[in-house]
Amino acid sequence: MLTRLAPAVGLFLLAPLVAEFLLGNLPVTALFALVALAPLYGGGALLVREVARRSGRGWPTMLLLGLAYGVIEEGITTQSLFNPHYLGTDLLSSGFVPALGIAVPWTVGVLTLHTVWSIATPIALVESVSRRRGPWLGTPGLVVTAVLFLAGGVATTAQQLSSDPFRAPAPQLVGTVVVAVLLVVAAFLVPRPRTGSTAGTAPSPWILLGLTLAAGVVWELVPMTWWAVVAWALLLVAALLTLPRWSKAPNWTQRHVLALAAGTTLTYAWHAFGETPVFPSSPTADLVGNALFAAGAVALLVVAWVRVSRAAGAADRSATPVRANA
Repeated sequence: MLTRLAPAVGLFLLAPLVAEFLLGNLPVTALFALVALAPLYGGGALLVREVARRSGRGWPTMLLLGLAYGVIEEGITTQSLFNPHYLGTDLLSSGFVPALGIAVPWTVGVLTLHTVWSIATPIALVESVSRRRGPWLGTPGLVVTAVLFLAGGVATTAQQLSSDPFRAPAPQLVGTVVVAVLLVVAAFLVPRPRTGSTAGTAPSPWILLGLTLAAGVVWELVPMTWWAVVAWALLLVAALLTLPRWSKAPNWTQRHVLALAAGTTLTYAWHAFGETPVFPSSPTADLVGNALFAAGAVALLVVAWVRVSRAAGAADRSATPVRANA
């Protein structure tokens, strides 16, 4: 039973480690925060993955559900989408739209962070190590995960409300819920992935890794202004024009999915060394923690690469391609 649940437990713990610690937002001295963060991040990522896989859907559904997760966390739980002084910052100063009460650069940026890094990246990493594409949990496990996720959301929301006097207006909160519901509905209107492949060739995983790392540099280094929104939009268009087509190519495998996840993981790893944590920490502890998390990320990527390469090698020997469920 423990072996069967290992991927679920792994994702439950990995999601907050990637989202907050690998990013450098929290230092290693704040590992105790996993008690509160794992139900929220880990529960959210696990629910997204399980619901999508149980319904026979793939990455488009998981990405839309991940976006809905981000909308709820930043619009309801932390209310950072509307709070002009969230955590003592000035996140809404650039690109503010008074009619919506949000700043477009921050909204686009933070929702993308949750979709790609908080949800998609941990799922891709654990699936690469596990190689189990079906559900990891039965109905009782799914219920427990949902309860933990709700508890994590309530606890995080309560903590935020107790530490910050800001309260978003009711129309903004209602609008947040409506947008999240629409994204969930859209996630299940996406057609299920078809078996088989189409003509064309995907680039090698190494090229895909390089492209993802380059995109990560652009993502992290462009100042959060309207210029960032333009740059991010171009990256999104490029991804939408290439990845769906490449993922249907005969040579597309889980190694390509892992290459994308490796690029996003390594982007967070190098970015952490220039990030100022929100939790007080000495420069030495911060540096050591960033190095430890980066080393752990690299080790996990090596393990995942060995696992998917062995699976691909076995498939080549049996002349049956091991494809990634897109």
